[in-house]
Amino acid sequence: MPVGVNLLLGIPAIVPLFLAWYIIVNGPLAALGWTQRNPNEDDGMLLWLVIAAPVFCLFGLIWGLANLRMRRRTATSASQYWIACVIASLAPYIVGFFLF
Repeated sequence: MPVGVNLLLGIPAIVPLFLAWYIIVNGPLAALGWTQRNPNEDDGMLLWLVIAAPVFCLFGLIWGLANLRMRRRTATSASQYWIACVIASLAPYIVGFFLF
């Protein structure tokens, strides 16, 4: 059941994961010269952080509370549980990234 719930939570997780990718690519990686900054991105990173911070916090709160509740009912070890949950939550993003 935890893997199924995390797969379903992985669908809305696409939004914060995309925001994290966008911020990293246009911020620190572009400053290091590893990527090229989006030429239309001239508002700075503060705007993106103001948009992304509430999205990260809300999703993290929902994900964490759901998994803490399910963790108490699961008989696996903590490390196996959290690794499986993270992989299941990232799966929709990774699949979408490689398909599109």
